[in-house]
Amino acid sequence: MIETLGEAKAHGWRITARCALGKQVGMHRFRECVYRYEFDLETLIWTRGAAYPLSMLPERLRCPRCGSRRVALIYSLPPEERANRA
Repeated sequence: MIETLGEAKAHGWRITARCALGKQVGMHRFRECVYRYEFDLETLIWTRGAAYPLSMLPERLRCPRCGSRRVALIYSLPPEERANRA
């Protein structure tokens, strides 16, 4: 199981953040934000450390376009690791 930024980089994972602000939250309507960004794992390791847990990453993020704290992370496995899991 991959649990840290260092392990994710060592296995060739890619991490993409997506703003999860929807069109309506409760009684308030918002314009849907569709901002996406693929993180550079090397920079994340320099700023957070290789032992930083992946589970803590979403709570530290904010969409730069709309300011929402509702951010979803998408973890992409390298092609050879996807074939091994299947």
